[in-house]
Amino acid sequence: MEQPRLVPIKLDNYKPLREMVFESLREAIILGKLRPGERLMEIQLAEEMGVSRTPVREAIRKLELEGFVVMVPRKGAYVAGVSIKDIADVFEVRAALEGLAAGLAAERITEEEMDQLEKAVIKISGEEDILTVVKADSAFHDLIYRASRNHRLIQIITHLQEQINRFRLTSLSVPGRLKIAVDEHKKMIEAICDRDVDLAHRLASEHMENAEQNLLNAIREEEA
Repeated sequence: MEQPRLVPIKLDNYKPLREMVFESLREAIILGKLRPGERLMEIQLAEEMGVSRTPVREAIRKLELEGFVVMVPRKGAYVAGVSIKDIADVFEVRAALEGLAAGLAAERITEEEMDQLEKAVIKISGEEDILTVVKADSAFHDLIYRASRNHRLIQIITHLQEQINRFRLTSLSVPGRLKIAVDEHKKMIEAICDRDVDLAHRLASEHMENAEQNLLNAIREEEA
């Protein structure tokens, strides 16, 4: 008998049920447990998570808004596929925004936030579980966004980050990439702490460009 890919939802969590179901499904898509092109059956998913169909239906609608799911008329919901063009488009925008955020952070970061950045990169390099690494990497970039003091930029880049998380796991899983990413993070921190706006901007953009190339290489190898 096929093992369920989703674990039952713990109802003692403080979050609303629909949010927990949404996060569980999104994580399953990011981890590849629910693969591109796979149909999402509400009844089956609800049974695996031990919930009713209503929060599953609500979660699928939210996943559609974030680009993780596509609705096919008269057929239902499917995990959205990702093309090379999709990846290039997302990373092109992300590289520009990351550069802007890092440059602003170099101008506006506090001493306390500098210390938090140093601790964040240590946490990334000290983790072995890849999912934990991905979350720690997201936290590192979140610190830079907050240090930019630009709330509109934070809103835009946070939404884009939800889409990039689908790729982050694959990218950081490539042998050797994590060490390179940590080294790139350290250089970014140094530039930001030195308040070198131009260098911080350039290094952050290059970091995204390198991540994109690494991901594309991994996808081509997988397809081959």
